[in-house]
Amino acid sequence: MNSLQVNPQVPIRLLLIDNDINYLNVLARRLGRRNMSVVPTVSGSRGIQVLRKEDFDTAVVDLKTEDVDGLELVKIFKKMAPAMPVILLAGHGSEHVARQGMILGAVDYLTKPCELGELVEKIRQAAAGGTGSQVGRMKD
Repeated sequence: MNSLQVNPQVPIRLLLIDNDINYLNVLARRLGRRNMSVVPTVSGSRGIQVLRKEDFDTAVVDLKTEDVDGLELVKIFKKMAPAMPVILLAGHGSEHVARQGMILGAVDYLTKPCELGELVEKIRQAAAGGTGSQVGRMKD
């Protein structure tokens, strides 16, 4: 087994943040069917609250959230849980902003709407390459 592979018996703990409630619920359900334990949140501030209480293997964050900008979330998450990989979801035309997110610490980005298979693969790669919930993190 490759050291970067995820144990298929253990669900990936995923924090999913998107302010489009319908998209969020559909995506959370579809990812849940692919051996992921998904905690969906509709706002950046709620995502921060959840991360204070729970550990995650990776986070998928929409760049456009109503209350906290996706780039700001990357900065905050990198302080709260430095080892947790963050993947950004960017709307069409926001690719340059997503690349800025990678400079701030995001591991990757996808343009919405994205193929589910591609997102799943990026989540699995991020969870396998990062240490996520296995590493201690700073709490407020």
